[in-house]
Amino acid sequence: MRLSRSPLAIAAFLLAVPGLLISSGGDVLDTLTYSTPVILFVAAAVAMFTSVSIPSLIVVLVLVHVVAFCLIGLLHAMPQPPGPSIGYWCMVTSSWLLAWFSVQNLAGLKLTSPQAQRLVNLALPVLFGAWLLILWEIIVRGFGVPSILLPPPSMIAERISGSVPTLWADFQQTYLKAAIAGYVIGCGSGFLAAIIVDRVPFLRRGLLPIGNLVAALPVVGIAPIMVMWFGSYWESKAAVVVIMTFFPMLVNTVAGLAASGAMERDLMQTYGSSYGQTLLKLRLPAAMPFIFNALKINSTLALIGAIVAEFFGSPIVGMGFRISAEVGRMNVDMVWAEIFVAALAGSLSYGLITLIERAVTFWHPSYRT
Repeated sequence: MRLSRSPLAIAAFLLAVPGLLISSGGDVLDTLTYSTPVILFVAAAVAMFTSVSIPSLIVVLVLVHVVAFCLIGLLHAMPQPPGPSIGYWCMVTSSWLLAWFSVQNLAGLKLTSPQAQRLVNLALPVLFGAWLLILWEIIVRGFGVPSILLPPPSMIAERISGSVPTLWADFQQTYLKAAIAGYVIGCGSGFLAAIIVDRVPFLRRGLLPIGNLVAALPVVGIAPIMVMWFGSYWESKAAVVVIMTFFPMLVNTVAGLAASGAMERDLMQTYGSSYGQTLLKLRLPAAMPFIFNALKINSTLALIGAIVAEFFGSPIVGMGFRISAEVGRMNVDMVWAEIFVAALAGSLSYGLITLIERAVTFWHPSYRT
């Protein structure tokens, strides 16, 4: 398979010319130190232009990432000021464009093997995220951004590795206790309420507007009330999560139960099916995409609600408590470490629910190829 060249590749190659002048750009380090990323970058450019095929694409990706890590290593050794020269930024831009070109071609691959295609689809977000972190590190350190405004990823990673027990205790308190308990109770009660609303029509006119009113309540308003009612431990945070997750599940389930076609319902009635049989064999399966949509939305809302609720009363443990306390101490790297743990937990929860959805709703037209 041959891959098409891109104007980005030409731009990267042209930017490599001033990048090669990095060794004589007035930097504080010697020419020999800069020779490694320059040589690797030239090798990546040559591999790209000589044979733009799948093997050469892999070679370019490997080399350009090695160049990026070499540039980060050089940046750590530079004094501030004067910091990087124009040649250094040319090399950074050239490497980024080469990576962009490679990922662009990688995204255009249509492989015959499902396993290989799945691996490519997994590699795309990983590469994109890796370059976000690389550019974050280079820009923050290269321009001397104060760590109190935005710490580099290396500092956040160092804080994470050195604070594992604290992060785990906060994760247990906020996610494993408050968020999961509130998520299960909120989604379960919303689902059962939707079944009742569907069975008793007048409740749709009475309960749904009230649910809409409750969903519009701000978390900062109900969290202090829940703390006064249930105390400062995880139970009050779970109560906040219940309020936040109840209405999305209720609305989506009610909409999903109405999604089955009139012809299918008439057919079930013709067969003499009861309400329960129609519900279990027709309407609930048709509502599953809506239900899983609510589950995915609530998986992130639950963690957000538990963290925000901890700002208004919490024992000396928890992700929200830690963020609030460390901001006051100007330990911004610890704040970002907690944000990373929260983002990782939310993403894994969302991904797990998506996998379950794929197994349950395999019949949905969106999964057809």
